Amino acid sequence: MNRRFIGVYDYTVILTYMSLISAGLGIYISLSGPGHPYIGTFFLLACGLFDAFDGMVARTKKDRTEAEKRFGVQIDSLTDLAAFGVLPMCIGQAMIRTSTTLRDIFFPDYFTTGKVVHWICIGLMVFYVLAAMIRLAYFNVTEEMRMETEGGKRKFYEGLPVTSAAVIFPTIMMFQYVLPMDITIVYFPVILITGVLFISRIRIPKPGLRGILILVGIGILEFIFMILAKNLFFK
Repeated sequence: MNRRFIGVYDYTVILTYMSLISAGLGIYISLSGPGHPYIGTFFLLACGLFDAFDGMVARTKKDRTEAEKRFGVQIDSLTDLAAFGVLPMCIGQAMIRTSTTLRDIFFPDYFTTGKVVHWICIGLMVFYVLAAMIRLAYFNVTEEMRMETEGGKRKFYEGLPVTSAAVIFPTIMMFQYVLPMDITIVYFPVILITGVLFISRIRIPKPGLRGILILVGIGILEFIFMILAKNLFFK
């Protein structure tokens, strides 16, 4: 722990801090002016990249105190809520504001059919953030109990990990820029399904290093593909 300031400031937490900074920037950009879901999605991809390796980096320090380990666990979950909970919701709102088909439907006067549908979409996004928070809190509690009784590394996740958002929502954005039609409305059923999977009882094998590298590779490919698609179809 730092003697001058509360918290930890060594290399073991740098990637987690960078993930939160990326999430904050993505949230701000997504909600600024008309909204920029395209740029916000790149920050979401960056959050996924930082999260993929923050634990590995932290474990390289062998003399971490118990307090430093617990601090790392807490900031990881808090950062995940911002990066993979709040940021996808903000990207969804930005998509509504930039959608050629939904903008005029959702933003006329109050008490219209479009306004009702808009609030339904907002409700789905709020549910998604709530589900992400529940998933993270449940994981923290059960992981702490598991370590006290079993020890060792976890082999399965219960419920879809919230970090999957770093692959799911950029995929939707990727198709948004390559398909001839506006698919913004697809974002909201997906955000509902993803939220339900967060708090479901499904068991998902925890990926090893190879699985993590595959997911990182998918994210990098999405990053490159979105840049190329934007340049090719929206000059």
